[in-house]
Amino acid sequence: MAWMCAQLKVPRSTFYTWRERAGTWTPTRARREGLKELIASEFDRQRATAGCRRITAALNAAGTPCLVGLVADLMREMGLAAIQPRAWRRTTVRAEQAQTYPDLLKRDFDPASAEPGTHLVGDITYLRTGQGWLYLAVVLDLATRMIIGWQMGDHMRTSLVTDALAMTRTHGRAAKNAIFHSDHGTQYTSTEFARFCTDNGFTQSMGRTGVCWDNAAAESFFSALKNEMYHQDTFTTRTRARFAVADYIEIFYNRIRRHSTIGYRTPTQEWADRTAAPADHIVAA
Repeated sequence: MAWMCAQLKVPRSTFYTWRERAGTWTPTRARREGLKELIASEFDRQRATAGCRRITAALNAAGTPCLVGLVADLMREMGLAAIQPRAWRRTTVRAEQAQTYPDLLKRDFDPASAEPGTHLVGDITYLRTGQGWLYLAVVLDLATRMIIGWQMGDHMRTSLVTDALAMTRTHGRAAKNAIFHSDHGTQYTSTEFARFCTDNGFTQSMGRTGVCWDNAAAESFFSALKNEMYHQDTFTTRTRARFAVADYIEIFYNRIRRHSTIGYRTPTQEWADRTAAPADHIVAA
């Protein structure tokens, strides 16, 4: 052995270390190490927001069969932990003697209960920047969990929410007579918004005052956006925040992030599969 090491110009200590390591490098260990690399890559792709279940779903979908328990063990070994949610705060401002509408959803946010484009929910959130507040209004499709309409501005006028809802029609994502569910914010209870819904074929629906669970799907999206993107950075300008929000919605949330309520699929996958056949109820752009 000493002669062979001398011929190869390899220290004997190096050879013995290699031999010891090779003896413990079993097929199981090799698979675990290879899986660690894939987990780390997917974790980065998911922007550190995915836990073991979403990582497992992504790896299986990519052709790497694995179980949640194994992925969870390996993530612990690697010190990978998904970003944790923060506490929810109420932000709805309700006008006195506002016009209200009955709750047509009754907290039925199950994707299987609706067809794409027929049951929509919306809300507004506040994002602080170095230049002041930036306001974001979104429209979420319950059947696919896709954000199908959104608008940002430095104001909270009713046009913010009408523009977000108009985007669903522009992109052909809203069904005829679609239900639009919201809270009792002043923008949604205004005469201007009611007129817009009537003129554009939307049926308004509202949860109870001050009960966030009546609009839980929209609240859940805002929680994800803030925990997974907004709270991870500092935005000195509204422009920078606008780009970050647009990237989160269109690139990450709709196309990369897997959602547990739709079987750990992405919203765009779910929309594509459920609208693959011609659908007469979807309005053309």
